[in-house]
Amino acid sequence: MILDTLPEEAAGARTRRRRDRGRDGGSPLVYLIALVVVALTLGPVLFAILGGFRTNAQLAESPAGLPDPWVLRNYEGVVTNPDFWRYALNSTVVAAVTTLLVVVLGLMAAYPLARYRFRGRETLYMVFVVGLLFPATVAIIPLFILVTRDLQMGNTWWGVALPQAAFALPITVVILRPFLMAIPDELEEAAVMDGASRVGFFWRVVVPLSGPAVVTVGVLAFVASWNAYLLPLLLLQDDMKTLPLGVADYSSRYSSDTAGVYAFTTLAMIPALVFFLAMQRRIVGGLQGAVKG
Repeated sequence: MILDTLPEEAAGARTRRRRDRGRDGGSPLVYLIALVVVALTLGPVLFAILGGFRTNAQLAESPAGLPDPWVLRNYEGVVTNPDFWRYALNSTVVAAVTTLLVVVLGLMAAYPLARYRFRGRETLYMVFVVGLLFPATVAIIPLFILVTRDLQMGNTWWGVALPQAAFALPITVVILRPFLMAIPDELEEAAVMDGASRVGFFWRVVVPLSGPAVVTVGVLAFVASWNAYLLPLLLLQDDMKTLPLGVADYSSRYSSDTAGVYAFTTLAMIPALVFFLAMQRRIVGGLQGAVKG
């Protein structure tokens, strides 16, 4: 009987190993699909980066070739261009202000929705959830009228940062609320017994414990603001333009200098790309915590 059970155990072991390989994503088809996605995603980025190291003659002769020889003058021309640094300053300030507003206002909005019990709480939360379905492009004309005519903030950093922060608040609240709800009630009770107010509990306990979620929403808000194009296009002019608008201006002004356009585009996207890659682990951790919550 022992001999009869051995084939069954071996078959069961093979089945378990096959199931484990499937869970680990060990299928060749999965790797093939992943490679195709990576190639489609990184291909244009690498093409632009390498194109900045080539001359226009090299691009015309072999558009998909490698630099031979490698040329640095395209990147040097962009770095020494004062317009590039002016665009970069505008993008940095707008993105920083947007991120600060999103984090502060998002925490202040998510905290009562997560920790307080009051009538209409879930209805109010659903307002933020529905806000995820409302793109900024739908309200771009009313926003332009409101910012330029009513608020008198046209062609200013605040005029772009405030609407961007407003449209980033829904996803911010949706991510932050599960984190704040997961904080044990015992901590709040202990803080109250020690004499802390609800505001003190918020600043001393809630904010430090929600660090992963704050980093997640902050990075998402920064990258989205850095890459924003439509709203700055309508609200910003001349010296107040951000880098995406600067790329468009540079491309139209120096349309014949294809290699220079590649270099300008590459340097414009590198800060947001590096920032996102440096924070990707915290972003994944923050999103996982939001899902668990």
